[in-house]
Amino acid sequence: MLALSGLAAPGAAATPAESPSAAGAQNQVDKLVFAKLDKLGIKPASVCSDSVFVRRVFLDVIGTLPTALEAKEFILSKDPNKRQALIDRLLERDEYADYWAMKWSDLLRVKAEFPINLWPNAAQSYHRWIRTSIKDNMPYDRFAREMLTASGSNFRVGQVNFYRAMQNKEPTGIAETVALTFMGTRADQWPKERLAGLAAFFSQLGYKSTAEWKEEIIYYNPGSTNGLMAGTLPDGKPVRFAPDRDPRELFADWLVNPKNPWFTSAIANRAWSWLLGRGIVHEPDDMRTDNPPSNPELLAYLERDLIASKYDLKQLFRVILNSKTYQLSSAATTTNTLADANFSHYILRRLDAEVLIDALCLITGTTEKYSSSIPEPFTFIPENLRSIALPDGSITSSFLEMYGRPSRDTGMELERNNRSTAAQRLHLLNSSHILNKIEEGKTLQYLIRSSKSPRETITGLYLVILSRFPTEQELGIINRYSQSSSEKGHAVLVDVSWALINSAEFLYRH
Repeated sequence: MLALSGLAAPGAAATPAESPSAAGAQNQVDKLVFAKLDKLGIKPASVCSDSVFVRRVFLDVIGTLPTALEAKEFILSKDPNKRQALIDRLLERDEYADYWAMKWSDLLRVKAEFPINLWPNAAQSYHRWIRTSIKDNMPYDRFAREMLTASGSNFRVGQVNFYRAMQNKEPTGIAETVALTFMGTRADQWPKERLAGLAAFFSQLGYKSTAEWKEEIIYYNPGSTNGLMAGTLPDGKPVRFAPDRDPRELFADWLVNPKNPWFTSAIANRAWSWLLGRGIVHEPDDMRTDNPPSNPELLAYLERDLIASKYDLKQLFRVILNSKTYQLSSAATTTNTLADANFSHYILRRLDAEVLIDALCLITGTTEKYSSSIPEPFTFIPENLRSIALPDGSITSSFLEMYGRPSRDTGMELERNNRSTAAQRLHLLNSSHILNKIEEGKTLQYLIRSSKSPRETITGLYLVILSRFPTEQELGIINRYSQSSSEKGHAVLVDVSWALINSAEFLYRH
């Protein structure tokens, strides 16, 4: 029996989700958000607690749970600047490159198999370039330009796969993909003349195979039968093509110009959506004149800040992450339908499929197996590789498919499905997959079977699984359960672990 009566974990709080700190403005982001909320008569939520923040920022920045030690040290730290310091540390970790390479690989359709058909060599080359660019913090304007103007082998010049990773490789199909990826707009809805004007910039693109199986060369081909000598930019400006210059370069010059009305706003809006759960323009890849931003001043400020930083995405993340707006509790103060769209609280989101399975593996000390219809050695995956680091969307598992991992067929954000289903709930509740992780995983079982006191063991389970200390109320519930249950000792601790893993607090970003 677990003797827990009267025990309270150090740092325990009656309301572990909120901080007593007031939600005052921290930076210009907050001033703009809170001014809009005040105008709407909506009160912002309280600031989240340290335990919520440490878990949230780990998941949002590196797609990984904090370890029990990382969570404990952060919660107990008295450093008044610890949140800012943690943000800076996370932005420099290797997992940052893994996680954001995953996010970009969704948008850039990094997938070896049908219907994208990059083939593993090219998919891995593309993913390697994306991850290296993120790790090196390549300025975003250069990141876009390198893809748009790339030429060379799809096996050796990773970024050239931008022109292969799409289902429609005709000039109009390329134009639609470019507009979606870099302008956040759905050009398939444009008038035909406008789309044709953009497509002309990609009409002199050539593809040729080599003696190496599945290798393809992408190149500027001014003699192409599709070659047009003029195009029209999305803002309506006509452009004559020079016979000795790739038209893609002319379009890239226009696109990444800070005065461009689409490029900067699209990525600023995407970044906000990734971190806050909803875009200032919603959806983030549906930017159009009749879908205006909920806070135009906020989006304009983020654009100016990004331009001033020379398109440093890490700096944009810092601005957002250090704001009180990002650090608000997920407990809304109102049922006003405008609260979500104006960011009065942090929006609840279920963990991404890859993040969830990595979290389960981390807390239990287990690994996952992945499969692909393409045989080894092209898709061999080491057992210790995390899901967020998978280089190819064709490499998958039944868990990832069940939990809504995107197919990477279209590059649209809505391909990822984070809605909870009955099948998902049953899998966590009853599957041998999850039960084996709990009962056989080295990390969790070491904690459960350790000779620590009941208080230390339960506290350890909470820190490992939920990244916080248990409250007195929770300790009391566990104590009463252990006294009334026919199961004792180890079995009770397994039940506690199973219950915490099945809780909404574990399954959601909050």
